[in-house]
Amino acid sequence: MSLILTPNIESPDTFYERLTDAQRDMTDAEAAAMNTRLVLILANQIGRLDLLSEAIDLARA
Repeated sequence: MSLILTPNIESPDTFYERLTDAQRDMTDAEAAAMNTRLVLILANQIGRLDLLSEAIDLARA
């Protein structure tokens, strides 16, 4: 199984708004820390090391 690379977020505009609203009053450091926690939470949902490694490689490229 490979990562889904086509748009797959339910209500992407709502998701983006929710994400930006959550960080609105944060400092850059607080927002970065939140993003780190969010990545770890979502990585836990994926769970599979092969998919997580593929995502890391794609994000780094």
